[in-house]
Amino acid sequence: MEPSRKYLQPEVLARLEGLPLRARLIVEGYVSGVHRSPFHGFSIEFAEHREYAPGDDIRYVDWKVFGRTDKFYLKQFEEETNLVCNLLLDTSQSMLYQGPGAPMSKLEYAKCVAAALGYLVLHQQDSVGLATFDSEVRALARPSSNPSQLNQLLHLLEEAAAAEKTDTGPIFHALAERFRKRGIVIVLSDLFDDVSSLLTGLKHFRHRRHEVVLFHILDPAELDFPFRRVTMFQGLEQLPRVLVDPPALRKAYLREFHDYLRQLKQGCRMHHIDYVAMRTDQTFDVALSSYLATRRGWLRT
Repeated sequence: MEPSRKYLQPEVLARLEGLPLRARLIVEGYVSGVHRSPFHGFSIEFAEHREYAPGDDIRYVDWKVFGRTDKFYLKQFEEETNLVCNLLLDTSQSMLYQGPGAPMSKLEYAKCVAAALGYLVLHQQDSVGLATFDSEVRALARPSSNPSQLNQLLHLLEEAAAAEKTDTGPIFHALAERFRKRGIVIVLSDLFDDVSSLLTGLKHFRHRRHEVVLFHILDPAELDFPFRRVTMFQGLEQLPRVLVDPPALRKAYLREFHDYLRQLKQGCRMHHIDYVAMRTDQTFDVALSSYLATRRGWLRT
């Protein structure tokens, strides 16, 4: 294994004290593999066509229009502006879950990803902000490109503690009203909420012309339900403890869970929201690559 990849393993990061060190190792390990900035061109938007004139750059010729009209037209774009990125971190109690096969909780994993993304955006001299939430917005750092912003983000992430159940719909509506400047909104959550309410809240961001990416943070046990013996399950969001015979429950659980995922992914596709699944036993370069592949798809359209 390459030395850089070693530090992208969740089980290695779980043994390290302090989010700043974890974030730095993720970023350095990832960037050493791509050899270029992973963020660019977020704010270029198509504006209109104009006829080609001698001396114009032929790279901007719209060949589809030429095929229809036999005339050369250039694509014109709005001026590129700096990226504004808002990270939304779910700190509800269900994010504390850490199954038997996971090296860290969903919350710790999401904090690492959020810290690494903040590090990358600021390294590019763009603006990044952070909101932590459960049933309320618990902390809010407005977007900034100031180098001191990283320390503020890391402090808020380290201080973030899970306490309540989540209520994503109203939270997203409230934040969409606050985020006036168009940008990208990245949600890091296990998304354990009513799908209809969740999607309605996310649609508000899209109505405000934000790009939206969902990082769906899941424990492998939630995906596979590997339990075999009679188990006492402790509810994490004000739910009671339940004694369960897992083999009798597994089939029904997986059916319900996959139906929930189907509804969620279908809703995301319908509303042009990018969905990125993340497992807490997944290396961080795989997680980041999934996200950046999504970005490359946007830039090609």
